[in-house]
Amino acid sequence: MSVVLIMLPIALLLAGLGVWGFIRAAKGGQFDDLDTPPLRAVFDDDETPPSSPKR
Repeated sequence: MSVVLIMLPIALLLAGLGVWGFIRAAKGGQFDDLDTPPLRAVFDDDETPPSSPKR
């Protein structure tokens, strides 16, 4: 029974931190655009200049 008295407040604290972190991320705009970040990895932003013809 004494373990429950220790683990219950710790579990509630961790759950509260998780909820607080989620609310903070949602208010900060972390979840606004879920579609384009995975697509950014597919497209290459660096364009290499055309190579000069070899003589």
